[in-house]
Amino acid sequence: MDIIFRRGEATAAEVNAALPDQPSYSTVRTLLRILEQKGHLKHREDGQKFVYSPTRTRAAASRSALKRVVNTFFEGSFSEAVAALVDTADGKLPAAELKRIEAIIKNAKSK
Repeated sequence: MDIIFRRGEATAAEVNAALPDQPSYSTVRTLLRILEQKGHLKHREDGQKFVYSPTRTRAAASRSALKRVVNTFFEGSFSEAVAALVDTADGKLPAAELKRIEAIIKNAKSK
């Protein structure tokens, strides 16, 4: 998905070429087909090639994926997810990131 988000659209061959440890071409085609079946991608035909593009923005896909992670690993608790992220940083979050997190929380409280 990251490759297609960066490029805007891509064929299976282009996705395969952009992967660091290239799997087989048929593996990439299978994964793209599965992502399309799940509604993450759509395709158009260009001659004999399928050109894949995302069905929604990266931001919308990120939010959806994050919600699934929170529900799966943190029993739906956003505070537990945030705590895990902050704890992962070993308490060494840069001041700018802490300030941004504080601003986001303040904004959320005012809504």
